[in-house]
Amino acid sequence: MEAESKIYENVVWPYRLVGNLLLICAIWVVTVCVITVRHNLVGKQIDSLLADVYNKSATIGWGLDDITLEGRQKTSVTDVMQVVELQRGDNILEINLQEVRDRIKSLPWVKDVTVIRRYFPNIIHISIKEKTVKSIWQYKNEFYPIDEDGQIIETEYVPQKNILQIIGEGAPENLNNLLQIIEPDKELFSRLKAANFISKRRWNLIFDDVEHGITVKLPEEDVAAAWKKLVKLDKTRGILKRKLTFIDLRLKNKVVVRLNKDNENEE
Repeated sequence: MEAESKIYENVVWPYRLVGNLLLICAIWVVTVCVITVRHNLVGKQIDSLLADVYNKSATIGWGLDDITLEGRQKTSVTDVMQVVELQRGDNILEINLQEVRDRIKSLPWVKDVTVIRRYFPNIIHISIKEKTVKSIWQYKNEFYPIDEDGQIIETEYVPQKNILQIIGEGAPENLNNLLQIIEPDKELFSRLKAANFISKRRWNLIFDDVEHGITVKLPEEDVAAAWKKLVKLDKTRGILKRKLTFIDLRLKNKVVVRLNKDNENEE
């Protein structure tokens, strides 16, 4: 009998082990479920309590009195009011400033915005920094305003006379690299009317008049050196004051100019 008992124990103990493990797992699952339900209930109770607090506090001095705006020029008050979705009487404590900021920043002219909560009176103050139009991009017979980051401003815009016109595929993305080189020379830059990005590789600059001005052909590489050469030639020889059709700076060791006004198509 003793031998049979030992055999029985050897056969049964794995089943007992498996049974105990299953029991532990079951207890663990039940515990997790209880905790989850309890936390959800607590969370719902907290949310309900907060809602009651917000609703009651709005009636005892925490209602929104006004919304103030500063910094806007091209962004209309109507557009701002539509996206912020705030009204007088809203609980100022309940307003999510980050959400309000994100909504305003989605407007086409807004580059950055600061939203501040002020009390007594209860005011949401909105300070807007708008994008600056650095150029007008002409592409496929359409005109698009381009901001200082080389991005299209998705809105209607009436071109101004003093805004640089850029032409060609890829021009907006490459404009800043060009401006870093040529913009510091204010006198010469002020005469620049258009910049044509040729074959997505290099620039032609048109001075004084888009239709009848002088075209300066810059190289694909060493643009800074070519620009310095142009500045020097204009200061020492007044090359941009002469009756030229184009000045070709693509060759390192010489400058090619054309005196007549023949039109030419070139890459």
